[in-house]
Amino acid sequence: MTDRKHTQLIDSTQIPGSDAELQLFVRDDTYTIRITDIPGDLMNSRSHSSEDSLGTLSCRRLQQVNSARVLIGGLGMGFTLAAALSCLDADARVVVAELVPGVVEWNRQQLGECAGHPLKDSRVTIRSEDVRNLIEAASNDFDAILLDVDNGPEALTHPHNDHLYSLTGLQQAHQALRSGGTLAVWSAAPSATFSRRLESAGFSVTEKQVRAHKGRGARHTIWLATRRA
Repeated sequence: MTDRKHTQLIDSTQIPGSDAELQLFVRDDTYTIRITDIPGDLMNSRSHSSEDSLGTLSCRRLQQVNSARVLIGGLGMGFTLAAALSCLDADARVVVAELVPGVVEWNRQQLGECAGHPLKDSRVTIRSEDVRNLIEAASNDFDAILLDVDNGPEALTHPHNDHLYSLTGLQQAHQALRSGGTLAVWSAAPSATFSRRLESAGFSVTEKQVRAHKGRGARHTIWLATRRA
């Protein structure tokens, strides 16, 4: 956790549909994002290895796919997007759904350099809306869907996010994927219940444990769920 005594509040932004705010802090060259009234850091620009893994583990599978189409739910600090782009060919297209417009602006300004300005990549389209809407509207549209929304299946910042990780939400993600496509889900903690739910929705499931920061720090969970042919 960043030492709060020496941090500076840069900006805050409202979470749509919630009374809470996201706050952006900086200390030296380290940025953190926090939620009002919830202790601890939600994101930290020095601890993003698990976000990198979410992007690479899912999109390395697409290196032989022509014109791959990827949907990312949750922009965060841009690390998952940057990692995904590093694995994708020039003809790939990535749609990023970010519910909080302020987070998009932070990535275009203060946070952009942290992940190498991935929003400037011509393969990227940003949508300031709930990823749930894009999943529900899709049918066999995506080769991969990456979800880094809230705290994972145990929603922390917005109860509305529970739907994404419900059986119905996972079935909708299954329908949005092409045959053999991957649903990749980041979580702060493991969940045997969620693994079984993915299988019930029609996925073949692999669960990975990854470190938050370059081989050390907290262990996070990534599910790689493949839509069966």
